[in-house]
Amino acid sequence: MGNCVLASLTIRQEFASLCRRLAVWLILAPFAVLTLIGCGGGPAGQINQQTRELEVFAASSLSGVFTEIGARFESAYPGVRVKFNFSGSQRLRTQLEFGAQADVFASADDVQMQLARDAGLLAGDSVPFATNSLMVIIPTGQAGRGPSIISLQHLAQDGVKVVIAQPEVPAGKYTRLVLDNLSVDSQTFGPEYAERVLRNVVSMESNVRSVVHKVALDEADAGFVYATDVSGTHVSDHVRTLPIPRDANVVAVYPVAAMMASQHLGLASEFVSFLRSEEAQIILSEHGFGRAPR
Repeated sequence: MGNCVLASLTIRQEFASLCRRLAVWLILAPFAVLTLIGCGGGPAGQINQQTRELEVFAASSLSGVFTEIGARFESAYPGVRVKFNFSGSQRLRTQLEFGAQADVFASADDVQMQLARDAGLLAGDSVPFATNSLMVIIPTGQAGRGPSIISLQHLAQDGVKVVIAQPEVPAGKYTRLVLDNLSVDSQTFGPEYAERVLRNVVSMESNVRSVVHKVALDEADAGFVYATDVSGTHVSDHVRTLPIPRDANVVAVYPVAAMMASQHLGLASEFVSFLRSEEAQIILSEHGFGRAPR
């Protein structure tokens, strides 16, 4: 009988000890997990550092040069991946206003950037990082197919098919400014030059790259594009260029800003600063862009 009582007492003591150890473990376990996560010692910390993505919304005319700059930025910031959304500046700004998520916005003019600023989308002031200008392109197979175009004056001839960007697109706005500037030279072009050229417009595109493609594919006789759009051999092999006089041309200034809704605001600011660095400015220059005004 005494042995039974002793065995029962021993079992109760062991059970109580087990309960105390279990209670202590339940209290301390959450702190242990948080410590591992905070130190980055577990897989979760590694995944967060390996999958940081920077979403950059950029004007379509920047697609070639930004691809190279993005690769350089990724090399300078291991573990970062830069993703791009290229389109017309006005379309990108509209997407942002309707809730599209981005960390950086690079526009081809300050009008779209100002609208984004007015909508409360920017985390701070925008800064210029590059400049550009316009030129006219004609397809290499144009000769003999339609009205001969060998000068800017010929764009006002009857029957010429001209392609430009939409008025709200920066390139479209710049095109109209250039036409107005040329019309001021009444001796060379005449005061009705802009009106006559605009009458020949057969298509207005949502971004300047579409203008390039239509002319390169010989679907139009001429188009107004950025000088940087014809720097690549894949385009220059299919088009010829007509320069615009400097006093009638425009200086397109490209601004960039970090976005208020960015999940990586510090990294977004670093990308903005990188665009103005000497390394990025050299890349921009190699692609035909002018240096950013200081």
